[in-house]
Formats: sequence, C-alpha cells, structure tokens
Amino acid sequence: MFADSAKIFIKSGKGGDGHVSFRRELYVPAGGPDGGDGGKGGDIIFQVDEGLNTLMDFRHVRKYVAQSGEEGGKRRCHGANGSDLVIKVPEGTVIKDFESGKVIADMSGENRRKVILKGGKGGLGNMHYATSTMQAPKYAQPGQPSQELWVKLELKVIADVGLVGFPNVGKSTLLSVVSNARPQIANYHFTTLNPHLGVVDLGGGAGFVMADIPGLIEGASEGVGLGHAFLKHIERTKVLIHVVDGASVEGRDPVEDIKTILKELEAYNPELVKRPQVIAANKMDAVYGDEGEDGILKRLRQEFEPLGMKVFALSAVSGKGVKELLYHVNELLKTVDDAPIIFEPEFELEFQDDRSLPYTVEKAENGVYVVEGPRIEKMLGYTNLESEKGFDFFQKFLKNTGILADLEKAGIEEGDTVRMYGLEFDYYK
Repeated sequence: MFADSAKIFIKSGKGGDGHVSFRRELYVPAGGPDGGDGGKGGDIIFQVDEGLNTLMDFRHVRKYVAQSGEEGGKRRCHGANGSDLVIKVPEGTVIKDFESGKVIADMSGENRRKVILKGGKGGLGNMHYATSTMQAPKYAQPGQPSQELWVKLELKVIADVGLVGFPNVGKSTLLSVVSNARPQIANYHFTTLNPHLGVVDLGGGAGFVMADIPGLIEGASEGVGLGHAFLKHIERTKVLIHVVDGASVEGRDPVEDIKTILKELEAYNPELVKRPQVIAANKMDAVYGDEGEDGILKRLRQEFEPLGMKVFALSAVSGKGVKELLYHVNELLKTVDDAPIIFEPEFELEFQDDRSLPYTVEKAENGVYVVEGPRIEKMLGYTNLESEKGFDFFQKFLKNTGILADLEKAGIEEGDTVRMYGLEFDYYK
C-alpha cells in the first residue's frame, strides 16, 4: 500500500540537571563544590533513505522521542549525553508544522539530513557557582527543557514531467510504453490510485523522469475525491503533459477536459499553469478518416496552441507519434531551470529557554530563612525596591518563581524573617 502522508509527534531529549555536591576527603579540609554538569538531550534528526519510497512506516508508529541527558554527578562527573533519534524518510518528503501547515524542511536535493528539534542543554553543576563571597553554593542549574511538535509528513514525487488528465485517458499506458515503469493498467476508471515514476531514455545520455499522476476530476482542488492527494505530486514537475482521449471513446470533450484540468491546477497552485505544457491527444488510432485532423486536433490546436501548448496526435498502444512528443518535451526541459524544485522553509520553532537560574531556600540556626543563588542576585541587581513599581515587581517575582511556595514548604510562618543577601524583610501573607 502506498502512503504519501502521515501525522507524527516528535520530541527531543531534555537536558540533564546539574549536580550539587561537595568534596569530602581526608586531608582535604576545604574541598569545595564538585557537582558536575548534566548531559545534553538528544536531537530529532530527519534523514533521507534511498531505499524508501513510501511513508507507510509512520502509519504504525506515530510517536518519536529522543533520549534525555543524564544528571551530573559528584567529583565533577559530567552526565552522559542523550542519544539522537534519526528518523528515516524517502526523498521528496516535506516536513510541515501540523497546526500552521508551514514548511519546516524539504528532504530533497542536497538536503539529506536535517536537525528538526534540538535537545536541551545540560545544566551547570554547583562547581561553577563558587565565588569569593559564596564558596559553598548549594544550588545547581536545571537542564534545558525538551522541544516537542506535531508534524505532518507529505511525500511529493520528484519528477521532471507529469502526466495529467481525467481517468481512463491512457496516462498509465503511455508511461509503460516510454519508460521502465510497469503501472497497473485496466479499462476502468481510477485504475491508478498511486503516482508511478518511470525513466524515459532518449539515448545519448538524454532523458528525464516522468510521473503518472492519478486521474483528476472536477473539484479536485477543493478536495473532491482524492484531489489534494493527487495534486500535491504535480508541484515538483517542470513540464506538464495533458493527456486527453482524442477519440472521445466515453463521449467526453477533450477541449473541455483540458479547460477543467487547467482550472483545477490554477485553483490549487497558480504557479502550476505557468509551467511549460504540452497536449497529447491519445487513442488517435481509433479515429477514422479525416475526423482527427479536421475535427478534434483542429479544435485543440486552435484553442491551445496560441497559449503556447503544442498539440501532438499519438497512440500509446501502437507507439505512433510518441517519439515526437518525447523529443519536444526534452527540448522544453532545456528551457527551464534544471535545479530540483525545493520548498523553502517557512516555519522556525521559537525555543524559549526558560531554565531557571538556581536558588536555594533554607532555614538558618537563628530561625532566619535564607534565600540565595544566581537568580536572586540577578533580580536584585536590576530591581529598585525603593520605588513602588520596583517593589510590586519584587512581590510578583517571589510569587511567580515559586519562592514563596518554597518558603511555605520550609515551614515559614507570619512574622518570620527572610534574608536575601543584604535585604531582610518580615514574611506576611
């Protein structure tokens, strides 16, 4: 079964917390802090695997989580880094943010390996916080949190030429005749349910990749039938071949069919109709006498050749007229940029480093509650407690950072004294 889209949850690893410890050895009277740093969390990495051509694996496993970093240890031991998680996808996979639909990365061209989510950095151990005034810090830095995201994977085939048209007009037959592809062929609508690729070899090193896009219907751009599932595979093609039933075996009007397809292409992506296009009037071997040249071919040429769309009469079954079509398409490809069509990134995950600088809350022997640490020093450094606004900010800081909750856990009661470096105040609810 061919699968060309999937929704999955990805999460990088959390950074390991820094460690709090002190060197305690015989004959080392003032060992000082020796808590080590936490390890880095693992990244989420997407990588192209040439052996894959479907997203079927993601229908069974939808959650991908990288390993978190380990906590630092005593004796300055660094915590182990978390292992990266490599997710393998087929070439042509577009990774999008599920909520906004914006492109995060296109795994095509030279983009073979991409870090999508970065693991959190490990926190610093207390050995980093020793100063001349704070020689025994009892705090360490927590690890950076992980990143997580729901993403949508879309596989858009990579081909130079796309065959488009209504069902049962002979697209699959044409592809099987001109390339090494062997699509399923039958005389009923929607035989082709999945895009098929084939390599067209014109000799002398010339050639291109052709894709048989499943039959479109009116309303495809609005999602009617499997419209979006089919239209997305046309987006990378550089030249479009409109295949029509020139014999009108089923009573359809080829001119109206092309107009309908053009309308659906423009509604889905206006850039598609600006690409070089050719019309292949298939099944012309079933047209008798002069009905072809004077009938449908004349109408097609009058309607579309002024728009730059050359019309070719052919029979995919007998091969008549096929070679002329292929060589013309090859010449058209020389006029367009040969670089692969890559979807540029539109989405960048904004990572908020909300790691709290460490602090401690302790009750001293004299009954005073002592709050200290780099976070407290930083706050006091930019807060003017003499002003009304500064004091209001100070109160909100104590509440929002959880310091008041920590003081209550430590057993503080109304009227008890709290000391923050040179600042002392009485606690009241």
